[in-house]
Amino acid sequence: MTRVQGIRPGPSAGPLPRREPGARLDSGGQDLSPGPATDQAPGPGAGTAEYPADTYPGHPAAHAELIALRDRVPGVRGCVIAGIDGVLIGHDLTADPEPLNLAALAAATFRLGRQSGLALRHGPFRELTVRSQKGYFSVYAVSDAALLAVLGDDWVNVNRLHQEARPVTERLADLLHVGGTT
Repeated sequence: MTRVQGIRPGPSAGPLPRREPGARLDSGGQDLSPGPATDQAPGPGAGTAEYPADTYPGHPAAHAELIALRDRVPGVRGCVIAGIDGVLIGHDLTADPEPLNLAALAAATFRLGRQSGLALRHGPFRELTVRSQKGYFSVYAVSDAALLAVLGDDWVNVNRLHQEARPVTERLADLLHVGGTT
């Protein structure tokens, strides 16, 4: 006969600690807090008043890909490029949610999708879409080390999103010099 012991709350039983927006990462990441607003129009490759160009150091073409995806697919609220470890590489979000949180969610989504693919013997991770009451969160493999995460409203055309996002991942792999997916 198997005995089941009750689950006892451990030190992590309480709510997870919240990171302040713009806080530095433990690994020494840069501060991504909104910069001061300016009255000048941004130049090519420049950021916005909400998120300055240094949010995309060396990757203005990648930023342009994210903006183009948002413009081509109505209902897309913004995009994040993240490492599979949850490190934020870049984004085009100008409002909530916090880009660092979306990068972490993208990595967690990737890990769930990867494990599902391995358990089912379906091969490497390609994409995963989560549908919630108020919207969609889709994560696409850019390479073995990078992800594209797209946040959409509840009325976004998901088929159109997939159709437009898949080629973007290939272009991002080239732009970021991370190679395609395997």
